[in-house]
Amino acid sequence: MHEITLCARSPIAFPQPPPLRLPGAALLVRLGRMMQPRHMELRIDVNHPDGSIEAELDALYRRLHTAGDAMNACTCLPALRPGLVFHQREADGEHYVYVEDTACRRLAGYTVFNRLIEVDRRTDRHLRSPHSKYAPAYQGRGIASAVYDWALGRGFCLLSGARQSAGAHALWHALARRHSLRWVALRAKRMHDLGNAIPTTRRAELDTRMLLLGHGWSLAQLHVRGLLQPAAEAANEGMRRRA
Repeated sequence: MHEITLCARSPIAFPQPPPLRLPGAALLVRLGRMMQPRHMELRIDVNHPDGSIEAELDALYRRLHTAGDAMNACTCLPALRPGLVFHQREADGEHYVYVEDTACRRLAGYTVFNRLIEVDRRTDRHLRSPHSKYAPAYQGRGIASAVYDWALGRGFCLLSGARQSAGAHALWHALARRHSLRWVALRAKRMHDLGNAIPTTRRAELDTRMLLLGHGWSLAQLHVRGLLQPAAEAANEGMRRRA
């Protein structure tokens, strides 16, 4: 007997029609998921493959030790963790910190403190958004936390990205034990204060971020200097957008 292979698109590929009928409750649940707005999706969804991280770090390590490369001109920060060298450079107002394991002749990882196009110029002077990549062997050792502490100690306020990895999300909450954390909404080039606790559904919206206050900053100072707007303005802006 010859084996018959049927194309998935063939009308006889399925001897019986695929089930279409679902119980009423199950059907409603499925439809609800399909109709859920994209901005309400879980935002802890960043996952960098280990292989791609290692390849990127290898390339950066070669640049770090290549004469004439911009990375070769980095300055060294005070040792933030024993056994590691922290190289720092600035370009167009953005700060790059590369962490080198000299004993193993490799990069452990790096953190970039980016400027944000979502805020006005006044806010841009005091705010950065950090993004990090560390090799698996160096994750969970407090290295990124030390680098973030360095930036906060310089007086920068740090704003989370629109999406995070699970590790980054945990890091932010760990930093909140030492630094003031506030939930904010980014709208009309400004940060709007949402308080120190918000509903889970509000956290899932893409304009909702976490704000860590840098050294020398208080909540009152941010409001007085116009860097943080009242929560009521965020609510009003949201109503105008939905109108």
